[in-house]
Amino acid sequence: MEWLSQFGAIAAMQGFNGLSVFCVLLLMALGLAIIFGQMGVINMAHGEFLTIGAYTTYVVSHLTTTYCPAMQPYYFFFAIALSFLVAGAVGWLVEWIMISRLYHRPLDTLLATWGLSLMMQQTFRSVFGAREVSAEPPEWLMGSFSLSDAIDIPRNGVFTMVLTVFMTGLIFLLLYRSRWGLHVRATMQNRVMSRAVGINTKKVDRMTFALGCGVAGVAGAAFTTIGSTGPTAGSLYIVDTFLTVVFGGAASLFGTIASAFTIAQTQSISEFFMTGSMAKVLTLSAVVLILMVRPQGLFASKLRK
Repeated sequence: MEWLSQFGAIAAMQGFNGLSVFCVLLLMALGLAIIFGQMGVINMAHGEFLTIGAYTTYVVSHLTTTYCPAMQPYYFFFAIALSFLVAGAVGWLVEWIMISRLYHRPLDTLLATWGLSLMMQQTFRSVFGAREVSAEPPEWLMGSFSLSDAIDIPRNGVFTMVLTVFMTGLIFLLLYRSRWGLHVRATMQNRVMSRAVGINTKKVDRMTFALGCGVAGVAGAAFTTIGSTGPTAGSLYIVDTFLTVVFGGAASLFGTIASAFTIAQTQSISEFFMTGSMAKVLTLSAVVLILMVRPQGLFASKLRK
């Protein structure tokens, strides 16, 4: 029975590693679900907003360690808030300068945001260099909680989970329990009628896009606790993020959560039995087969025709 207990411990560790990936993927997917699901904008540069958040956290970490080491235990909370603001501000500018001129032109939007992602990656290389960098985590994020002799739970993973739960609840309150969220959902369902009853749909679009980008920035801050940051760090998540949103149902937050959990856990557990590439192929194949049967996603929102 010893092998069974060891297998159970390994499965538990892989499952928790999957939860860490799930948290970053969910934060990315929530931001994209707001932009793609609520606005219908295909944002191929969404991964670069994760990179903005990660680099913002790195800069705050470097400045704190260099000029104010006494604040090192507390800087991460400030870095998360700043990552949200910086990524959201860049997203606001992108919507104002480019996206606002491309609504109802999905192919043009896809090509424009893909070009934007390449420009942003080159900007990251010019400013921070091509080598990957890492933020210095606070001491309270290092180490692990020991549940048994064979199972250790990393503290950074627990913190990432708490942050994800907080952000998910906050987004739910904004979209379904606030006046602004009512305006967003009304604009999504009938833009012409929303404008007729006095809703400033241009302002709603701009703030919605900024919110989605800001959430991706928070995902970038969380990403620094589990990996190093490079110019293409965000682009590695973009395919999985789009897959998560489409698989769960483009306009369904609950579907996005369920989809992110399913994809992250399937991939993480599969990686223990096969190579990472084969695990990703297995996950993608399973999702594609399910979408062939249910192309609207697992939890598609029902709209009145």
